[in-house]
Amino acid sequence: MVHGKVKVKHGLITTLRVRIVSPARTIGRLQAPGLDVACALGRSGVTRRKREGDGASPAAGLPLLYGYWRPDRQPVRPTTRLPLRPARRDLGWCDAPADRNYNRPVTLPYEQSHEEMVRADRLYDVVVVLDWNIAPRRRGRGSAIFFHLAAPSYTPTAGCVAVSAADMRRILARLGPRARIVIG
Repeated sequence: MVHGKVKVKHGLITTLRVRIVSPARTIGRLQAPGLDVACALGRSGVTRRKREGDGASPAAGLPLLYGYWRPDRQPVRPTTRLPLRPARRDLGWCDAPADRNYNRPVTLPYEQSHEEMVRADRLYDVVVVLDWNIAPRRRGRGSAIFFHLAAPSYTPTAGCVAVSAADMRRILARLGPRARIVIG
C-alpha cells in the first residue's frame, strides 16, 4: 500500500505496544506488525499510579488524539491520517493542576506553569497528544503525556514515549483510525 510518498508494507497500525527492555524501565521497544523500534520512556520508568511531575510513563492504553509539527523546520506536513496542526511560536501546554486549563494547550505567554511546545532541542518538531487525563481531567494525575521525538541517546523523557525522527515518519504514515499506544 502507498500512502502519500511513504510506502506502507504491513498495513495500518491500530495498536503500538511498548515492551520495556532496560532495568531502569526507561528504554523500550515500540512494536506493531512489521515494526520494532527503540523508544525512550519516563525517567521514573512506568507506573500505574501516575501523578503530576513524577517523571513516569503511565501504564495504560493511550489513544493518539492529534498532533503538531514544526513547519519552520519541516515545511511539508508529515504523511499521516492523524489530525496534525502547525505548531505556532505561542503554543504552550498547561501543567498547573489548579489552573482551569490544566492539561490543555494554551497561548503563550501564560501566567501559570506550562510547557513550551516550540522548543530549540527538536524533541517536539513532531509531537502527538496522547489521551492521558484529557477527558475527564483529574487534578494532579499528570499532564502533557506525548508521543514525540527522542534525543539522540534516547535519554529518558518526563513521562512521554519518544522515538527517532525516521521512526516517527514511518509510524505516522501507518497509523490507522483510533490508533493507540499500550504501555506496560
